[in-house]
Amino acid sequence: MRRREFMITLLGGAAARPCVARAQQAALPVIGWISSRSPGESDYLVAAFRKGLKETGYTESQNVSLEFRWAEGHYDRLSAYAVEFARRPVTIIVTTGGDPAAQAAKAATSTIPIVFVSGSDPVKVGLVSSLNRPGSNVTGIHLLLLGLGAKRLGLLHELMPMANPIGVLVNPNFADAQTQLSDVEHAAQSLGLILVMKNARTELEIDTAFAAFAQQKTGALLVVSDPFYASRRGQLAALALRHAMPAMFELREYAAAGGLMSYGPSLADGYRLGGVYAGEILQGAKPANLPVMQPSKFDLVINLTTAKALGLTIPDKLLALADEVID
Repeated sequence: MRRREFMITLLGGAAARPCVARAQQAALPVIGWISSRSPGESDYLVAAFRKGLKETGYTESQNVSLEFRWAEGHYDRLSAYAVEFARRPVTIIVTTGGDPAAQAAKAATSTIPIVFVSGSDPVKVGLVSSLNRPGSNVTGIHLLLLGLGAKRLGLLHELMPMANPIGVLVNPNFADAQTQLSDVEHAAQSLGLILVMKNARTELEIDTAFAAFAQQKTGALLVVSDPFYASRRGQLAALALRHAMPAMFELREYAAAGGLMSYGPSLADGYRLGGVYAGEILQGAKPANLPVMQPSKFDLVINLTTAKALGLTIPDKLLALADEVID
């Protein structure tokens, strides 16, 4: 081959390589992530999801791509995100931060596989036909968060038996708020407790609600499960301490942020399992054949540092029940 022809061939090959690289990158399967939560406070959950993916042989940017859409507590944004991913389309849609994200994805597509990580009962809200046989393009992880309100109220009452009324903070914009309130109200009746309900949809309304609780001299506080509240856990824990209000929350993350007590499953492990299911679907599994997974363990976490700051002595019986004590 002549030198000139050799150089042309060499340069032509070099010019083609970026195109090949782009084509290979474009060929990666894409997971579209839709969450009601916020990105910064969800870093550890995304890491848990990536861990689950890796367990099934998938690593981001190597053989799978992730694209994120965060509603940051604005549930009205979720439908647009779901429609965007359905139109492209992505390979899988993963929804986190509660039932509203999963409902938006299901409304947008009946063909793209959807993996949810949610606290809502997926059968009751119509996401799947049954836990064992989802029967459609939707499956996922049911964290059982929303059905624990009565248990949380009971634990709070055990700590503060003389506290009455008890405040209940709720976000009315959350689709499952009323279901949770019904469970809590029934539990309160059986315990002879009066509940003071306050709505809070924004950071400012959270501040206002706490001021109202303090004015009405509520002896303790139950924060109803809600993804928006989870993203504001630092604010909630600080306000409860500032107003000297013993508070019960849904997740360990609240207690780690300074909240007094929490009772619920491991959120990070739920996200890891979501990653495992996403990986199995990438390998060819059908959502209809993947049973909805549920946690089998729930942890009571008590923050003794916060208890001391509130001037509380935690009963030995309650300490014996605790799965973790933060001191």
